[in-house]
Amino acid sequence: MKLQKETQAGSGMHGKWYNDACGTAFGMELIGERWSLLVVRELMFGPLRFSALRANLPGISAKVLTERLEKLEAAKVLARRLLPPPSGAQVYELTEWGYAAEPLIQELGRWAAKSTQHDPTLPLSPTSFMLSLRTMLDPAKAGDWQTRIGFRFPGVAFMAELAEGQMPVRRIEPESCDAIFVAPAGPPLAAMFYVGVPAKEAGVRVDGDLAAAERFITLFALPEKIG
Repeated sequence: MKLQKETQAGSGMHGKWYNDACGTAFGMELIGERWSLLVVRELMFGPLRFSALRANLPGISAKVLTERLEKLEAAKVLARRLLPPPSGAQVYELTEWGYAAEPLIQELGRWAAKSTQHDPTLPLSPTSFMLSLRTMLDPAKAGDWQTRIGFRFPGVAFMAELAEGQMPVRRIEPESCDAIFVAPAGPPLAAMFYVGVPAKEAGVRVDGDLAAAERFITLFALPEKIG
């Protein structure tokens, strides 16, 4: 009886869709609506303005994005805050609990990529591509290699720092990198990393140490198809 009372005293979201105490059911109630998990994905490397979120999710309307942000904020997955002067702009950022969803996104991505129906040629945001690298990194191939690799897209840049088989990624301007990939969008880089399309053919420029860039690409691969 006590457990039932504690459950009913929650946010009011748990049980709204499925009337099921399972954590998976609750997770779907939190981020299972269309676009919700992709909003979380786009915020995984730090806060963004509303306009940047919408630009990274071109299929979403302003109305739907507003609704998803409001629901995710009510669920304490993300929060709003104002940037300090002189900007003063409002941004959305994940809470500590929101950031903890990254392994969920990675495992879902690995599982889905094993399907023969997965189409890697579809549009891919820069954030989604960078998350795919964190997901598909082979730590055994990386070994003890330490390197810093940059990525520049129109309007946004990232830096990946590989060390001891781990690769944190930050949404910052690359500096002191062994190599920097400069691409017009996510799909050309996906073609390079996962299909083996040459940089020139993919429309990607590689600055810096070409040997380091080529070695870096070998650390990533899509899983074998099983479904």
